Amino acid sequence: MKVRVCKKENVLFALKVIFTPVVLFAIIIGFAFCVMDTNPEEVSPLAVLPVFIFYFLLIAVWVYFRKIFLVGYLKGNGVEINQEQFPEFYVFYQKMAEELNMKKLPPLFVLQEGGSLNAFAIRFSCKNYIAIFSDIFELYDTEPEVVKFVLAHELGHVKRNHLQKRFWTGLSSLIPFLGAAYSRACEYTCDNIGCDLSENGAEKGLLVLAAGKSLYAKMNAAKYIENAKKSRSASVVFSELCSSHPYLPNRIKNIQNAPKVETAVAGEAQEN
Repeated sequence: MKVRVCKKENVLFALKVIFTPVVLFAIIIGFAFCVMDTNPEEVSPLAVLPVFIFYFLLIAVWVYFRKIFLVGYLKGNGVEINQEQFPEFYVFYQKMAEELNMKKLPPLFVLQEGGSLNAFAIRFSCKNYIAIFSDIFELYDTEPEVVKFVLAHELGHVKRNHLQKRFWTGLSSLIPFLGAAYSRACEYTCDNIGCDLSENGAEKGLLVLAAGKSLYAKMNAAKYIENAKKSRSASVVFSELCSSHPYLPNRIKNIQNAPKVETAVAGEAQEN
């Protein structure tokens, strides 16, 4: 299956690739100025490179252990969906991955998080994992298309290699607004993927995130978008520019207005 990729995603990723070495060099130079109390002409990046590498490795180790704890928590407390646990839904999950031409199926876990409505994908030790919170997963009995949309969205992150791309271009996020803009573009792409796999569940799934799994059914999506447009002040625009996710009214408009024209996924043959 080919998916509709947000037009901005590839452009913003290219900018992240360009800016990553630029930011790295700027950090080394800035670090050199701080460590070596001397004139800029006398500063040699190579002289402070070992110290920079030391601190860089400290940060890398901190990130690594954060992922260890998160994956450990996921495996320790979560309920893995497989042939023995929720087998009918596991077949459903496999079919979605097959539609996306994914050769490796990420382990899927259900987490009980005190009523939170969320799902996420994480990558650790060259392996992807997907978690869905139980309050969304419970909707499978009454609104299976909503659950399908949410999981297809997370599978989209794996399909498009968003986790790897963010890791290797992480330093570019120091450029104001760039990291957030790329993240929002990725979210639009994954919403497109979710909509293509579950057109009937896309709008409902986003409304669930807006109002909850009970009140969403009473919402008027058109009025929700209209009211959001009227309330779109400068503060709203600025706060969204700094956000990793587009605001929900914009995500709903995206799936409503996006043309149903499939575009080739970059690296379609790459194994996920």
